[in-house]
Amino acid sequence: MALEMRENCERCESSLGDQALAFICVYECTFCTPCTEEMDHTCPNCGGELVRRPRRLQE
Repeated sequence: MALEMRENCERCESSLGDQALAFICVYECTFCTPCTEEMDHTCPNCGGELVRRPRRLQE
């Protein structure tokens, strides 16, 4: 099962490409670095830890 790789931060709507540094929780809520830092690496939706999202391999 592959990650959904959402393209925008759920908080500020900034664009997050496949290679962008982004953070996700276990439910794949997705946030940019500045928003993640402002939220102390805690998902506002589930309260879970936000961790670095893996990047897709470039083809």
